[in-house]
Amino acid sequence: MPPHPPHIPRRRWVVAIVVVLLIAIPAGYLVLSGAQSRDSGQDKQRAASARALVYEWPSRVQRRIYDVPIPDGSTYVGHYETNSWERSTLYVQFRTSPEQLGVFLEDLGTSRAGLSDGTVTIPREHADVIGWDLADPSRSWAGVTVQQSPAEPEVAITVDVTKPERPRVYVVSTTEP
Repeated sequence: MPPHPPHIPRRRWVVAIVVVLLIAIPAGYLVLSGAQSRDSGQDKQRAASARALVYEWPSRVQRRIYDVPIPDGSTYVGHYETNSWERSTLYVQFRTSPEQLGVFLEDLGTSRAGLSDGTVTIPREHADVIGWDLADPSRSWAGVTVQQSPAEPEVAITVDVTKPERPRVYVVSTTEP
């Protein structure tokens, strides 16, 4: 009788580790990234289909492109974006403190002293897009338009200072390629 071949121990745990590393982890990664991608697409679709202010902060990219540095601690933040071949516009509104309003204006290269009392700098056709009533005579308005350089957007700022302890800021930032 021929002798039996030498016994080779089976290493099932090695096979299990190889299966996990080569199959299970990449499969799990694909499922997770697919779900995240789908969620991201739904958020973008909701924002793109908006026909009025979306009451959330604009993305950091939007704030950077349109040069709208919303100050920390602002409340009732809403935004709306329109895009066309000739022009893109970001509409933003928020409430803030007088101190943070000063910080916001300084970030744009102006100051509280730069605000003209009784002036509404946002044209009526822009205000009508959102439904803002910036012609209400019972409110106190102040405004300024900032154009830092030709390459940067024009930022029209109108502030409702009826409640000086909590001003409401309206911003229309327009950029042209």
